[in-house]
This record gives sequence, structure tokens and C-alpha cells, in this order.
Amino acid sequence: MSKTSIPVLKPNKFRKMKTSRKIMFILLLFCLVLLAVLFFRSPISKISEIQFQGNVFATKEQLLQAGEFNVGDQFFGVSAATLEARLLDVKSVQNVTVDKQFPGVIQIQVQEHTTVAYELGQEGSLMAILSNGVMVPVKTSGIAIEKPILTQWNPTDPYKLELSQVLGAIPNQLTSDISEIMPSPTVSFPDRIKLYTRSKFEVITAVSLLKDKVEYLNQVIETEEPGLITMLEADSYVPFLSGDSVPENGDGTTNNE
Repeated sequence: MSKTSIPVLKPNKFRKMKTSRKIMFILLLFCLVLLAVLFFRSPISKISEIQFQGNVFATKEQLLQAGEFNVGDQFFGVSAATLEARLLDVKSVQNVTVDKQFPGVIQIQVQEHTTVAYELGQEGSLMAILSNGVMVPVKTSGIAIEKPILTQWNPTDPYKLELSQVLGAIPNQLTSDISEIMPSPTVSFPDRIKLYTRSKFEVITAVSLLKDKVEYLNQVIETEEPGLITMLEADSYVPFLSGDSVPENGDGTTNNE
């Protein structure tokens, strides 16, 4: 009888290699998890500095509260877009840009609504009226002396908000001579207003017409003597008689009705 030879079985190298890869993957994953834990517990993963620029009326504390973040929080815990959306909820803020610089620094550029006028608050404190109609307390360093004072306005008057928006849309050089604005409604013009200028003119116009009429106002102020300027359906100018100049208040405004 012939003998049948039995082939020698080769070692299962593939199975050993597959097991080794699994072990290496588990070790690598463990190292990554360990590094992540150590990183998020280390100071380098936290906010170390927050820089605000451009804010005049909104305080740093108000912005931090609105943004719901602070020094010591996780740097990657919130995105720049989320912070920008939160900070836009602050009434004085018009636009905001957040720049996150690793490690730990957040720079925030704030653009606030422009100041268009001032008004005395109920407690006698000076309030700034912004272009969106919001009233905010005035800091001494934040006063723009070329802005008008609003007087005799009802806080709920809808034309007050409209006036704020109109003033915000007019270049500053065209309104810098206006010292006081008060409501003076009529049946025909419920948004009629009366203005007084630092150059001693008295002006009658309407909130809805002011933006289109303001250039005429400046032309008269630059070329004529003090007088009464009417800017409604038609424009007119009547100079004050030499003995009929309206009396001035201490701030250069007048009391003539």
C-alpha cells in the first residue's frame, strides 16, 4: 500500500494579524480619549481672556450676561456664530463680530446703534436715544454735543420712534445745528414737529418730511438771517423782525411757540 502524505498546516497568520490590529486600535482609541480628557481639564482649553471693543452704552457685564460665557469657560464650548446671535439681543447693539483665537482669547467687536438725540429721563437723568428708538443711560464720556434734545414727548408716541429712525438716516452734518425737537401735531399733520436751531432759527416740519426737507433747512441757515422756516407741503422762510427775535434758553434753544 502506498502511504498518503498529510500536508502540514500553516499557522493562521491572518487571524493573528487581525487580532493585533484590534489591540492596536483599542490602545490608540484609549490614548485619544485620555488625551482629550487631559486637554479639556487643562487651562489651555479654557477661555483665558475676553476683549470687547466698540461698546459705549452696553457694559462688559451686560455683554457677558447676554452671551452666557465668561473667563474660565470651555473655549470650544460655544461657537462664534452662537455668541454673535446672543449678543445681538442687547438692545443697543446693531452688529457684532466674534473672533476666537486659540488658545483662550476671544475678541469681540461691537457696533452699537448711533445716538440721534437726548432726552431727560423721569428721574432727571440724561438718556441717549438711539437710531432704533431705544433709550439708554448716558455716560459722561458718551455725550455727543451736536445732537438735539427731545422735549415734551410722550414715551408711547409712535412718532418718537419714527423720528429716531429718520434722524439715524440723515448725515450728522445736516442735523448738527438742531438743538431741540418737540411734537406739535395738527389734524392735517399728526406727525408735525417744531425744531429750534443753535443758529436761532425756528422750524416747523413733520417727521415724515424731515429727511427730504433737511437740505433746504441747511441752505436757509447758511444764507439767511434767523427766522421762521416752514417745511410742510411747501417750503417758506420768514425772517424775524429786528425786535421780534425769539428769546433763548440757556442752552441756545427758544421758547417761542
